[in-house]
Amino acid sequence: MLVISFALGLGLLTLFFDDMLGRQYNPNQRPDTQVLQNGGVELALRRNRQGHYVMSGDISGETATFLLDTGATDVVIPAELANSAGLQPGQAMRAMTANGLVTVYSTVIPELQLGEITLYDVRASINPAMQGETVLLGMSALRQVEFTQRADTLTLRMQP
Repeated sequence: MLVISFALGLGLLTLFFDDMLGRQYNPNQRPDTQVLQNGGVELALRRNRQGHYVMSGDISGETATFLLDTGATDVVIPAELANSAGLQPGQAMRAMTANGLVTVYSTVIPELQLGEITLYDVRASINPAMQGETVLLGMSALRQVEFTQRADTLTLRMQP
């Protein structure tokens, strides 16, 4: 009985700390959304412990974690996530990343959801070398919204 209690307690602690670490990496799992009087939408994002803006959203119905990256020209998607979202790889191109030169494939995301903000036909690159579900949210998406940073908050605003 003592062993079962210990194992159960260890399992619950693991779940608790896993959830806590997930919230530290992505404090915007359910971003604060506000509908403006003019019909626009505004999202307030908090910076994570590493100083990055990370948020949850989806690509064509597939859940994704977005890392906002104003230094990335396009949205960059791991190949596995692109596959499950039904994105078709297009022309092969070479891209310079922090890890060096890689081959990526052009694609278009039919629908990208960031909280209550929906972007359509967003230019993107599929990167087969990327692992996981984290997507770099580059300027091909961010140029469609207004964004402002004050202290530890980044506000994304989509006008109607």
